[in-house]
Amino acid sequence: MGKTSASVFGWVLVVVGVLGFIPNPIVGSGGIFVTDLLHNLVHIISGAIFLWAAYSAPMKAGAVMKTFGVIYLLLAVLGFFSSGDMLLGLISSNMADTYLHLVLGIVFVLAGVKAGKAMAPQPMM
Repeated sequence: MGKTSASVFGWVLVVVGVLGFIPNPIVGSGGIFVTDLLHNLVHIISGAIFLWAAYSAPMKAGAVMKTFGVIYLLLAVLGFFSSGDMLLGLISSNMADTYLHLVLGIVFVLAGVKAGKAMAPQPMM
């Protein structure tokens, strides 16, 4: 379960990162979800880490998802308290990004917890 989830999340993040470089109405400088060069690169690198966990270290997929879940939740909190359109003064972000980070943070943590439970040894009955 963890390998599959990490793989899906990884590919989605990579695709979103690449889409940020292509003019479109969903993600990018003029999209619903505002991104810039650094934001797009973060998505691609995050996706690559998820893919690494899925294909090279599936036992760590749950930990990777939980870690990124916490990071995304922190980004959401920062987004709710930041003013303007820059997150930490480094990355373009808007309220749509903030809510998406909140949802993704929750999903990543839950998927990571579920993956960890699936990998845990089951008690003998």
